[in-house]
Amino acid sequence: MKFFKRARNSGFIIPDFSNSVKYFDNTKCKILDGKLLSSHFVTQAQNLRSGRKIPCLAVILAGDNPASQVYVNNKIKIFKEAGFESQSFFISKEESTEKKLFQTIDMLNKDDNVDGILVQLPLPNGLNTENILNRILPQKDVDGFLAHNLGTLATGELNSAIACTPFGVMALLYAYGIDPSGKNTVVIGRSNIVGKPMSLLLLSADATVTIAHSKTQNLIQICQNADILVAAAGQPEMVTKDFIKKDAIVIDVGIHRKENRKLCGDTHQNVKEIASALTPVPGGVGPMTIAMLMLNTALAAWNK
Repeated sequence: MKFFKRARNSGFIIPDFSNSVKYFDNTKCKILDGKLLSSHFVTQAQNLRSGRKIPCLAVILAGDNPASQVYVNNKIKIFKEAGFESQSFFISKEESTEKKLFQTIDMLNKDDNVDGILVQLPLPNGLNTENILNRILPQKDVDGFLAHNLGTLATGELNSAIACTPFGVMALLYAYGIDPSGKNTVVIGRSNIVGKPMSLLLLSADATVTIAHSKTQNLIQICQNADILVAAAGQPEMVTKDFIKKDAIVIDVGIHRKENRKLCGDTHQNVKEIASALTPVPGGVGPMTIAMLMLNTALAAWNK
Protein backbone atom coordinates (compact mmCIF):
# COMPACT_ATOMS: atom_id res chain seq x y z
CA MET A 1 0.00 0.00 0.00
CA LYS A 2 2.83 2.36 -0.96
CA PHE A 3 0.40 4.94 -2.34
CA PHE A 4 -1.01 5.55 1.16
CA LYS A 5 2.26 5.69 3.15
CA ARG A 6 2.39 9.50 3.28
CA ALA A 7 -1.21 9.68 4.53
CA ARG A 8 -0.64 6.89 7.04
CA ASN A 9 2.35 8.76 8.47
CA SER A 10 -0.02 11.62 9.33
CA GLY A 11 -2.49 9.29 11.04
CA PHE A 12 -4.98 8.41 8.31
CA ILE A 13 -5.97 4.77 7.89
CA ILE A 14 -8.03 2.88 5.33
CA PRO A 15 -10.90 1.11 7.14
CA ASP A 16 -11.73 -2.51 6.34
CA PHE A 17 -15.14 -2.88 4.69
CA SER A 18 -14.51 -6.38 3.33
CA ASN A 19 -16.84 -8.03 5.86
CA SER A 20 -19.69 -5.52 5.62
CA VAL A 21 -20.50 -5.65 1.93
CA LYS A 22 -23.81 -4.60 0.39
CA TYR A 23 -25.08 -5.62 -3.03
CA PHE A 24 -26.97 -3.91 -5.84
CA ASP A 25 -30.63 -4.97 -5.84
CA ASN A 26 -31.30 -8.40 -7.32
CA THR A 27 -27.64 -9.03 -8.17
CA LYS A 28 -24.50 -10.64 -6.76
CA CYS A 29 -22.54 -7.45 -7.56
CA LYS A 30 -20.97 -5.72 -4.55
CA ILE A 31 -21.38 -1.99 -4.03
CA LEU A 32 -18.05 -0.19 -3.64
CA ASP A 33 -19.45 2.63 -1.52
CA GLY A 34 -17.39 5.79 -1.96
CA LYS A 35 -19.82 7.88 0.06
CA LEU A 36 -19.30 5.64 3.09
CA LEU A 37 -15.50 5.63 2.80
CA SER A 38 -15.47 9.39 2.28
CA SER A 39 -17.36 9.89 5.55
CA HIS A 40 -14.76 7.77 7.37
CA PHE A 41 -11.96 10.00 6.11
CA VAL A 42 -13.88 13.12 7.16
CA THR A 43 -14.25 11.68 10.68
CA GLN A 44 -10.53 10.84 10.78
CA ALA A 45 -9.69 14.40 9.69
CA GLN A 46 -11.86 15.81 12.48
CA ASN A 47 -9.94 13.74 15.04
CA LEU A 48 -6.48 14.32 13.60
CA ARG A 49 -6.68 18.12 13.38
CA SER A 50 -6.44 18.54 17.17
CA GLY A 51 -3.20 20.28 18.11
CA ARG A 52 -2.21 20.79 14.48
CA LYS A 53 -2.47 23.65 12.02
CA ILE A 54 -6.00 23.80 10.61
CA PRO A 55 -5.61 23.07 6.88
CA CYS A 56 -6.85 25.76 4.51
CA LEU A 57 -7.89 25.35 0.87
CA ALA A 58 -8.30 28.28 -1.52
CA VAL A 59 -10.69 27.64 -4.42
CA ILE A 60 -10.69 29.79 -7.54
CA LEU A 61 -13.81 29.64 -9.71
CA ALA A 62 -13.59 31.55 -12.98
CA GLY A 63 -16.62 32.07 -15.19
CA ASP A 64 -20.25 31.14 -14.69
CA ASN A 65 -20.42 27.37 -15.26
CA PRO A 66 -23.32 26.20 -13.03
CA ALA A 67 -21.93 22.65 -12.71
CA SER A 68 -18.60 24.05 -11.51
CA GLN A 69 -20.44 26.06 -8.86
CA VAL A 70 -22.07 22.86 -7.59
CA TYR A 71 -18.71 21.06 -7.46
CA VAL A 72 -17.10 23.94 -5.57
CA ASN A 73 -19.96 24.02 -3.05
CA ASN A 74 -19.60 20.26 -2.47
CA LYS A 75 -15.89 20.65 -1.81
CA ILE A 76 -16.42 23.52 0.62
CA LYS A 77 -19.11 21.48 2.40
CA ILE A 78 -16.72 18.56 3.03
CA PHE A 79 -14.00 20.88 4.30
CA LYS A 80 -16.45 22.46 6.71
CA GLU A 81 -17.54 19.03 7.96
CA ALA A 82 -13.90 18.11 8.59
CA GLY A 83 -13.32 21.32 10.54
CA PHE A 84 -10.95 22.67 7.90
CA GLU A 85 -10.87 26.19 6.47
CA SER A 86 -11.63 27.22 2.91
CA GLN A 87 -11.53 30.45 0.96
CA SER A 88 -13.43 31.05 -2.26
CA PHE A 89 -12.47 33.44 -5.04
CA PHE A 90 -15.17 33.93 -7.67
CA ILE A 91 -14.05 35.67 -10.85
CA SER A 92 -16.73 36.64 -13.36
CA LYS A 93 -16.51 35.53 -16.97
CA GLU A 94 -15.83 39.12 -18.03
CA GLU A 95 -12.93 39.45 -15.56
CA SER A 96 -11.49 35.99 -16.25
CA THR A 97 -8.22 36.92 -17.91
CA GLU A 98 -4.89 35.15 -17.56
CA LYS A 99 -3.50 38.24 -15.82
CA LYS A 100 -6.31 38.26 -13.25
CA LEU A 101 -5.92 34.55 -12.51
CA PHE A 102 -2.13 34.89 -12.25
CA GLN A 103 -2.55 37.73 -9.75
CA THR A 104 -4.94 35.68 -7.63
CA ILE A 105 -2.71 32.58 -7.66
CA ASP A 106 0.42 34.62 -6.89
CA MET A 107 -1.31 36.16 -3.87
CA LEU A 108 -2.33 32.73 -2.59
CA ASN A 109 1.13 31.26 -3.25
CA LYS A 110 2.55 33.88 -0.86
CA ASP A 111 -0.11 33.38 1.82
CA ASP A 112 1.34 31.06 4.49
CA ASN A 113 -2.14 30.37 5.84
CA VAL A 114 -3.20 28.79 2.52
CA ASP A 115 -2.02 25.18 2.22
CA GLY A 116 -3.71 24.20 -1.03
CA ILE A 117 -4.87 26.01 -4.16
CA LEU A 118 -7.53 24.60 -6.46
CA VAL A 119 -8.51 26.12 -9.79
CA GLN A 120 -11.90 24.67 -10.70
CA LEU A 121 -11.98 23.25 -14.22
CA PRO A 122 -13.04 23.76 -16.94
CA LEU A 123 -11.89 27.34 -17.35
CA PRO A 124 -13.74 29.77 -19.64
CA ASN A 125 -12.89 29.57 -23.34
CA GLY A 126 -9.75 31.42 -24.35
CA LEU A 127 -7.77 30.66 -21.19
CA ASN A 128 -4.75 28.35 -21.30
CA THR A 129 -5.42 25.80 -18.57
CA GLU A 130 -1.86 24.46 -18.50
CA ASN A 131 -0.31 27.92 -18.09
CA ILE A 132 -2.68 28.82 -15.27
CA LEU A 133 -2.30 25.56 -13.35
CA ASN A 134 1.49 25.75 -13.66
CA ARG A 135 1.39 29.10 -11.81
CA ILE A 136 0.50 27.19 -8.60
CA LEU A 137 3.44 26.22 -6.37
CA PRO A 138 3.95 22.42 -6.49
CA GLN A 139 3.62 22.15 -2.71
CA LYS A 140 0.19 23.85 -2.92
CA ASP A 141 -1.03 21.73 -5.85
CA VAL A 142 -3.52 19.62 -3.88
CA ASP A 143 -5.22 18.44 -7.09
CA GLY A 144 -1.96 16.67 -8.02
CA PHE A 145 -2.18 17.93 -11.62
CA LEU A 146 1.19 19.66 -12.00
CA ALA A 147 4.04 18.08 -13.96
CA HIS A 148 6.21 17.96 -10.82
CA ASN A 149 3.66 15.94 -8.87
CA LEU A 150 2.79 13.69 -11.80
CA GLY A 151 6.52 13.17 -12.26
CA THR A 152 7.05 11.95 -8.71
CA LEU A 153 4.17 9.54 -9.28
CA ALA A 154 5.79 8.28 -12.48
CA THR A 155 9.10 7.64 -10.71
CA GLY A 156 7.33 5.82 -7.89
CA GLU A 157 8.36 8.26 -5.16
CA LEU A 158 4.75 8.88 -4.03
CA ASN A 159 5.95 11.69 -1.75
CA SER A 160 3.74 14.53 -2.98
CA ALA A 161 0.08 15.14 -3.81
CA ILE A 162 -1.54 12.34 -5.82
CA ALA A 163 -4.29 13.18 -8.31
CA CYS A 164 -7.48 13.00 -6.25
CA THR A 165 -9.67 10.69 -8.32
CA PRO A 166 -7.06 7.91 -8.80
CA PHE A 167 -6.01 8.34 -5.16
CA GLY A 168 -9.63 7.79 -4.11
CA VAL A 169 -10.04 4.77 -6.39
CA MET A 170 -7.01 3.08 -4.83
CA ALA A 171 -8.31 3.74 -1.30
CA LEU A 172 -11.68 2.29 -2.29
CA LEU A 173 -10.11 -0.89 -3.69
CA TYR A 174 -8.11 -1.52 -0.53
CA ALA A 175 -11.04 -0.72 1.77
CA TYR A 176 -12.93 -3.58 0.15
CA GLY A 177 -9.97 -5.96 0.26
CA ILE A 178 -9.16 -5.75 -3.46
CA ASP A 179 -5.40 -5.97 -4.00
CA PRO A 180 -4.40 -5.12 -7.61
CA SER A 181 -1.08 -6.99 -7.32
CA GLY A 182 -0.68 -9.41 -10.21
CA LYS A 183 -4.09 -8.54 -11.66
CA ASN A 184 -4.76 -7.62 -15.28
CA THR A 185 -6.09 -4.07 -15.20
CA VAL A 186 -7.43 -1.93 -18.01
CA VAL A 187 -7.89 1.83 -17.77
CA ILE A 188 -10.10 3.38 -20.46
CA GLY A 189 -8.91 6.97 -20.77
CA ARG A 190 -5.53 8.67 -20.88
CA SER A 191 -6.12 12.12 -19.38
CA ASN A 192 -3.57 13.73 -17.07
CA ILE A 193 -6.30 14.04 -14.45
CA VAL A 194 -7.44 10.40 -14.29
CA GLY A 195 -6.17 7.95 -16.90
CA LYS A 196 -2.41 8.45 -16.67
CA PRO A 197 -2.10 8.82 -12.87
CA MET A 198 -4.56 5.92 -12.39
CA SER A 199 -2.36 3.70 -14.53
CA LEU A 200 0.77 4.75 -12.63
CA LEU A 201 -0.83 4.02 -9.26
CA LEU A 202 -1.98 0.59 -10.37
CA LEU A 203 1.51 -0.08 -11.69
CA SER A 204 2.98 0.94 -8.32
CA ALA A 205 0.64 -1.65 -6.78
CA ASP A 206 2.19 -4.36 -9.02
CA ALA A 207 -0.77 -4.65 -11.38
CA THR A 208 -0.32 -5.41 -15.07
CA VAL A 209 -1.72 -2.29 -16.72
CA THR A 210 -3.18 -1.61 -20.16
CA ILE A 211 -4.24 1.92 -21.12
CA ALA A 212 -7.03 2.05 -23.69
CA HIS A 213 -8.42 5.14 -25.41
CA SER A 214 -10.41 6.44 -28.38
CA LYS A 215 -7.89 5.09 -30.90
CA THR A 216 -7.61 1.62 -29.33
CA GLN A 217 -8.47 -1.22 -31.67
CA ASN A 218 -10.43 -4.24 -30.41
CA LEU A 219 -11.39 -2.37 -27.25
CA ILE A 220 -14.05 -4.85 -26.14
CA GLN A 221 -11.67 -7.79 -26.42
CA ILE A 222 -9.00 -5.93 -24.44
CA CYS A 223 -11.47 -5.07 -21.68
CA GLN A 224 -12.70 -8.66 -21.50
CA ASN A 225 -9.25 -9.62 -20.22
CA ALA A 226 -9.40 -7.22 -17.27
CA ASP A 227 -9.69 -8.40 -13.67
CA ILE A 228 -10.08 -4.70 -12.78
CA LEU A 229 -11.57 -2.28 -15.30
CA VAL A 230 -11.48 1.49 -14.75
CA ALA A 231 -13.91 3.32 -17.02
CA ALA A 232 -12.81 6.94 -17.46
CA ALA A 233 -13.78 7.41 -21.10
CA GLY A 234 -16.09 10.37 -20.59
CA GLN A 235 -18.89 8.75 -22.62
CA PRO A 236 -22.20 7.93 -20.93
CA GLU A 237 -22.96 4.21 -20.58
CA MET A 238 -20.31 3.27 -23.12
CA VAL A 239 -19.14 0.21 -21.20
CA THR A 240 -21.74 -2.54 -21.36
CA LYS A 241 -21.70 -6.09 -20.03
CA ASP A 242 -20.10 -7.20 -23.30
CA PHE A 243 -16.91 -5.46 -22.16
CA ILE A 244 -16.77 -7.27 -18.82
CA LYS A 245 -14.99 -10.46 -17.85
CA LYS A 246 -17.08 -12.58 -15.48
CA ASP A 247 -16.58 -11.46 -11.86
CA ALA A 248 -14.39 -8.50 -12.82
CA ILE A 249 -14.19 -5.43 -10.57
CA VAL A 250 -15.41 -2.30 -12.35
CA ILE A 251 -14.64 1.28 -11.34
CA ASP A 252 -16.87 3.88 -13.00
CA VAL A 253 -15.25 7.32 -12.99
CA GLY A 254 -17.78 9.00 -15.26
CA ILE A 255 -20.78 11.10 -14.32
CA HIS A 256 -23.31 12.40 -16.85
CA ARG A 257 -26.85 13.71 -16.83
CA LYS A 258 -29.19 11.98 -19.29
CA GLU A 259 -32.11 13.56 -21.13
CA ASN A 260 -34.45 12.36 -18.37
CA ARG A 261 -32.26 14.32 -15.89
CA LYS A 262 -31.06 11.15 -14.18
CA LEU A 263 -27.36 10.68 -13.52
CA CYS A 264 -25.35 7.89 -15.09
CA GLY A 265 -21.73 6.90 -15.42
CA ASP A 266 -19.53 5.50 -18.18
CA THR A 267 -20.96 2.02 -17.51
CA HIS A 268 -24.36 0.62 -18.46
CA GLN A 269 -26.73 -0.78 -15.85
CA ASN A 270 -26.29 -4.29 -17.25
CA VAL A 271 -22.66 -4.39 -16.10
CA LYS A 272 -24.03 -5.47 -12.70
CA GLU A 273 -25.11 -8.77 -14.26
CA ILE A 274 -21.47 -9.75 -14.90
CA ALA A 275 -19.23 -7.79 -12.52
CA SER A 276 -18.48 -8.95 -8.98
CA ALA A 277 -18.12 -5.36 -7.71
CA LEU A 278 -18.95 -1.91 -9.07
CA THR A 279 -18.85 1.71 -7.93
CA PRO A 280 -22.32 3.33 -8.02
CA VAL A 281 -23.07 6.61 -9.78
CA PRO A 282 -23.61 8.77 -7.86
CA GLY A 283 -22.01 7.77 -4.55
CA GLY A 284 -18.92 5.97 -5.80
CA VAL A 285 -15.84 7.72 -7.14
CA GLY A 286 -17.25 11.27 -6.85
CA PRO A 287 -17.28 11.51 -3.03
CA MET A 288 -13.83 9.88 -2.92
CA THR A 289 -12.38 12.56 -5.18
CA ILE A 290 -13.47 15.29 -2.77
CA ALA A 291 -12.32 13.27 0.26
CA MET A 292 -8.84 12.89 -1.21
CA LEU A 293 -8.70 16.61 -1.99
CA MET A 294 -9.32 17.16 1.71
CA LEU A 295 -6.68 14.59 2.61
CA ASN A 296 -4.11 16.12 0.21
CA THR A 297 -4.73 19.55 1.76
CA ALA A 298 -4.25 18.12 5.25
CA LEU A 299 -0.96 16.52 4.22
CA ALA A 300 0.20 19.78 2.64
CA ALA A 301 -0.50 21.57 5.92
CA TRP A 302 0.98 18.97 8.24
CA ASN A 303 4.07 17.97 6.24
CA LYS A 304 5.52 21.44 5.76
